[in-house]
Amino acid sequence: MASQPPDGAEAAVPPRPAVGPGSTAAAGIAELGREAAAARVPHGTDAMIMCDRLVRIFATDGVEVQALQGLDLLVARGELTAIVGASGSGKSTLMNILAGLDEPTAGSVRVAGHDLTALTTRERTQYRRKAVGFVWQQSERNLLPYLTAWQNVLLPMQFSAVRRTARGRRAGELLDLFGVAHCADRTPAMMSGGEQQRVAIATAMANEPAVLLADEPTGELDTETAGTIFDAMRTANTELGVTILVVTHDPMLSGSVRRTVAIRDGRTSSEIVRSHDADDTRSRAVEYALVDRAGRVQLPRDMLDELHIRERVRLEAEPDHIGVWPDTAEHRPG
Repeated sequence: MASQPPDGAEAAVPPRPAVGPGSTAAAGIAELGREAAAARVPHGTDAMIMCDRLVRIFATDGVEVQALQGLDLLVARGELTAIVGASGSGKSTLMNILAGLDEPTAGSVRVAGHDLTALTTRERTQYRRKAVGFVWQQSERNLLPYLTAWQNVLLPMQFSAVRRTARGRRAGELLDLFGVAHCADRTPAMMSGGEQQRVAIATAMANEPAVLLADEPTGELDTETAGTIFDAMRTANTELGVTILVVTHDPMLSGSVRRTVAIRDGRTSSEIVRSHDADDTRSRAVEYALVDRAGRVQLPRDMLDELHIRERVRLEAEPDHIGVWPDTAEHRPG
């Protein structure tokens, strides 16, 4: 007995066209369409952050600049991931899109179950209030200077109509969790840089977002203070279960997370995955080149330069790997 499709499946598949004179080709195309629809598996279904062939083009004075050129990225629920890359590689553009502050020119992007390319203006506002928290490098962008730490943490919850008693309880819990309860009655001018950023993280977490985005949160801090900010983010990750994506140039921070993704020329190019031994005494880091959805791989620049690879390479399929050979006389067959 043939199995029945799930509820609503018929609505997603176009009806079979009537076959008559001259319609054989159309019927064949429709059949291929039905087979493709049935076989299609959504990309990154279980990921908390999914970017699929993301493109962002800026046009100024008739000149187009491609900040993102088909970027792919998957971040699993509960990950603490770092993004690194040279200035102009597309890191900040990516973060603005994920934060709902900008929209891609093409491609797909989904965060915490929200399709960011399909949100209305009202839905986008709600998304920024509840689904994601954001921490900028500059403290003046994170906190209102005329409010105390307590009031800054309360403010996002007031916009989200959280009850007064719940607001006060959560603000106290967050300030205590991030070690800045002593700053509750202080304005930002009365706090150190590290205290300001920890209050900023508490404020970003006020509405219990699923994702925390941080753009160079330690960029203006010394090494010791930067360590306390990373500890605060790790606390948010482990204690509150939030998925964190942080852009950084700080090697201490990028080297302390399990996964570091590099962006080059508007695409994810490589990533480093770190693991620890069973007794947690030694760590191991492995660097991978990334294969995007179109099958493209960005080879590391130092390898390209060392082998004088410029325009093309020769590929050879081996039983357990693919050989990549430069286009030079000694590597040409025959």
